Amino acid sequence: MFTGIVEEAGSVVAFTKGEKSWRLQIAAATALAGTAPGDSIAVNGCCLTVTDLDARHLHFDVLEETRRLTNFSALAPGAPVNLERSLRFDGKVGGHFVTGHIDGLGAIEIFEQRGADYYLRVRAAAGSGRYLIHKGSIAIDGISLTVAEVAGDSFVVWLIPHTLAVTNLRGRRAGEAVNLEFDLLGKYVEKLLSARSP
Repeated sequence: MFTGIVEEAGSVVAFTKGEKSWRLQIAAATALAGTAPGDSIAVNGCCLTVTDLDARHLHFDVLEETRRLTNFSALAPGAPVNLERSLRFDGKVGGHFVTGHIDGLGAIEIFEQRGADYYLRVRAAAGSGRYLIHKGSIAIDGISLTVAEVAGDSFVVWLIPHTLAVTNLRGRRAGEAVNLEFDLLGKYVEKLLSARSP
């Protein structure tokens, strides 16, 4: 479980296909503190298990399905990735509850500065608009953000300069894919209501 408050933007060192899985190596600093093999780290919002680490790097095994269903398929050496260690229940919850289980990809439609802030419009997969609520929560590449506008399957979030400074969004462009995780409560409500329907 995560909060969507990104701790740092790490950098991909290598992402290669191994005999049994894809192997992802990421250069990090903050996310290494207190981390041990077996711990969960959200990478661009996707929950991965640390398989190994050293003083400057985290290592993960990545399933082919995970690579296919996320924006990991576009990762290359040098790519910035958002990192967050799993939630500690003796600490603050600054965002919203994020599981690290990606629901699908979104496509950036518009990303531009407007005044001091930044306007980001994303189109989610067809039919995903039912999970989008004005002033609700969304995780984009693992970043907890507030939905400002909804139009069908597209939605808008506004970003403050601090968010750009500490996440990988600062290098994003229109047309690129982002990982999306919709609010957990909405998905549970939908499931419960559909079970009651005749």
